[in-house]
Parts: sequence; C-alpha cells; structure tokens
Amino acid sequence: MIADVIVLGGGVAGLAVARELALRGVRVTLVERATLGKEASWAAAGMLAPQVEADERDEFFDFACESRDAYPAFADALREETGVDIELDCTGTLYLAFTEEDDRECLRRFECQRGAGLIVERLTAEEVRALEPNLSPRVRSALRFPRAWAVENRKLCDALARACRRAGAEILEGTEARSVSADGARFASVETSRGTLGADACVVACGAWSSRLPIKVSDGAQESPAVEPVRGQILCYAMGAGAPLVSHVVYSPRGYVVPRRDGRLLAGTTVERAGFDKSVTDEGRRAITAHAVEIAPAVEGLRQTDEWAGLRPRADDALPLLGMSTEIENLFYATGHYRNGILLAPLTGALVADLITTGETPAPLAPFSPARLARANSRAV
Repeated sequence: MIADVIVLGGGVAGLAVARELALRGVRVTLVERATLGKEASWAAAGMLAPQVEADERDEFFDFACESRDAYPAFADALREETGVDIELDCTGTLYLAFTEEDDRECLRRFECQRGAGLIVERLTAEEVRALEPNLSPRVRSALRFPRAWAVENRKLCDALARACRRAGAEILEGTEARSVSADGARFASVETSRGTLGADACVVACGAWSSRLPIKVSDGAQESPAVEPVRGQILCYAMGAGAPLVSHVVYSPRGYVVPRRDGRLLAGTTVERAGFDKSVTDEGRRAITAHAVEIAPAVEGLRQTDEWAGLRPRADDALPLLGMSTEIENLFYATGHYRNGILLAPLTGALVADLITTGETPAPLAPFSPARLARANSRAV
C-alpha cells in the first residue's frame, strides 16, 4: 500500500487522526513501535473532566470542553463502526473539600465557573454523602460537575484500532520509526525498522517518545519537538460484588478514584519526572493509597489487583502540539497532550485531519501550533 499520510504513533492521538483520515478516503499507514494503544493511553484513568481542575477559562479550556462535548457522538460512531462500547459514563464527578483551605478553593472555583456560565453545583457535606454514602465523614463540602464524565480508555483504544482497520488504514505494529527526512523544505520519508516509507505527509504522534525521533531538515539541522515524559502511577482495586463503593468519579485536591463497570476501582495518581522509567514505586503506592483512603476509608479494606504507570507527553508549556512543523512542509504534530490525551482525542483527530486535507488551520488549533514554542525559544536566546 502506498500511503498519502504516514501517522507515527499508535496511541489514542495517532489512532484518532488515522481513523479520521481513513474515513475521508485518505490512504493512511500507521506506524507503531510496539502495540497499539499500550502506552500512556492504556495507562490512563479515562476522565473527561476539564472543569474539575480549571482555575480560569482560556483557549485550552474551551478546546478541552469542545472535545468532551464531542464524546457522545464519538462513542456512538465507534460503536456503529466496530461494535465496541467504550463505556462513556455521564454520572458526573465530585470534587471534595477536607480542610478550610480546600473549602476556600472549592468556593473560589465554584464562583469562577458559575460566573463564566458553566454548569457546577456546590454541595454541603450532608448532600454529598447522601449521593455517595461511602465517602469519608471528614468531607466538609464538595463541588459536583454533571458534565465531567469518564470513559473506559482501554476499550477506546481497542475501538479506535478496529475503526482504523475497518476504514482501510494500514497498521504496522512492532515497527520503529527511526528518523524523518525532508526533501528541501518538504516532508519526504520515514526510515523505519522495516525500511523507508514515503508519503505526501506525515503526522508525529509518538507521545512521550516524540522528542526522541530525529527529524532531519535539509541543511543538516534537526528539528526536535520539546516533549518530555511525566510518569503517572495508578493502583487498581476490586470492589467486589454488589453495589460499587462509589458511582461517581471522585477527586480531592490530592488524588482521585474512578469506578469501572466491571467492579474495578482505579486510584491515582503521581506526577513525576523519572525519564522513561515506568516503574511503580513504594513511595507512589503509599501516596496513592493515602489519598484514596482520605476520599473513601473503605478503600483500605479492598484487595489491590493490579498497578501500572504510564508516561504522559508534556510540552514545555504543558499544552498540546497540534499543527504543521515550522521547518518542514507537510510534517504535522499531534502530540504533547500531557494529562489530557483521552479527553482531547475526538477533537484532535477531527481538526488535525481537517488541517491535512484542506491545508487550512482550523481556528481552535491555532493556539497550539508548534510555532509558539519556536517563538518562545527564540525569545529565550
């Protein structure tokens, strides 16, 4: 198969872009160094909750909310294409306050978001424990975000992979992208462990590994997206038969718990600069357990069944890199999603595909162009 577009990276961002392009009749080859969806996308907890940690309304917040709002139609489309239910859970999310400082933060966030016309409720301790009786008696108050949802991210990865294949994309798993080359100022080819692949365009969606990919500009220089890995650890518990411990996703300022339909409870997370080390550490276990028990003391009696860590791709300013290279025409980026890869998948796929197929940058993508970091680096020099 001769590709029109090569997508490098089989995480949720690369899969979403490849699916959108293939559905539009573009010949796509997706190159994944290991197994589709088995890195940060697999290790996530699947929250779709831009409001929960938002302190202001800006372009990124609006982008994230637009992507969240796309999820019901996105989930329906994936089910239609593949038969896979990605378990979109619209129960909502609770954000708990345990201290006076937490209370003040909740009130400030409530007033800020209500003032911006967003949907958020402020609950007393009695009201929140009526919703979730297993929460700690130490809860002072809470915010409820009815439009902060969750999805089973592993099923999402499976659905996207199936959708890509069904739409005709060529998938090369176990294939390492070793370098990207340009002919003059235009993308030319990708050197892989299976040989050289040529196409009209290329999308770098390698997540935390994006900055490890040599991108060769014609004058011998190299372009390198500034993306670093940030480790996040998660513990998994069995809630057992019967009613779940909690039915909402529940946050505190220090951690969160996420119920799954199959009886699992996920607890997280850490934010660590540990290079490419995906170990689960004793320190991480202790911190996550303490934060989960603060939320719901009964967690202490649950059986831990699994644990894992993922490497989130963080750009220098913690915003995604979405758009065309500043140095190479027809080389595009869809990376740097940091802690929001699952949330941003629908909009990333649709808008990056728009950019590639029309040559015009959709307005919501403009703030996340790679050019912003090039400008920042030139000012720093």
